[in-house]
Amino acid sequence: QVQLVESGGGLVQAGGSLRLSCAASGRTLSMLSMAWFRQAPGKEREFVAAISWSGGSIYYADSVKGRFTISRENAKNTVYLQMNSLKPEDTAVYYCAAGNVLVVVATYDYWGQGTQVTVSS
Repeated sequence: QVQLVESGGGLVQAGGSLRLSCAASGRTLSMLSMAWFRQAPGKEREFVAAISWSGGSIYYADSVKGRFTISRENAKNTVYLQMNSLKPEDTAVYYCAAGNVLVVVATYDYWGQGTQVTVSS
């Protein structure tokens, strides 16, 4: 079992930055693919970014490409999402996910509880 806990969310003005963290416990993340998803009110959960266990493969949603950066520190069992140039449409609950296969759909085995990101205009 893997427990994931997100942190770093909050309220920020448009154009600002936030860095989300996802800390894992219960099992090392080093062999797991990791991803970030988000869900805005009234919308389906959508893919944001994903990274392979080695960091060698990374994928981004078109809507965040060039503004968000996913990274990981396996030694710290932590994955990050650096979010720059934030827009009001980035407002959502952001979820961390982990699994054995690197995919861009919400089929990961483990999920965190989410952290709220609110971007004001």
